[in-house]
Amino acid sequence: MLEAVTLHCPYCGESFESSVDCSAGNQAYIEDCAICCRPIEVRLRINEAGELLDVDTATDRE
Repeated sequence: MLEAVTLHCPYCGESFESSVDCSAGNQAYIEDCAICCRPIEVRLRINEAGELLDVDTATDRE
């Protein structure tokens, strides 16, 4: 189940749209910023019903 989210780049400060798969449960992965191309760590928190609760972004060094 893909859901559209807005990610905020911790490097350049810009926001961009992305899709996340809520059916995979809680997850953390690296996605390149669509603006500055730097690696962003994306952390998703999903509840037991498969609903997106929280999206957090950080530099790959945090």
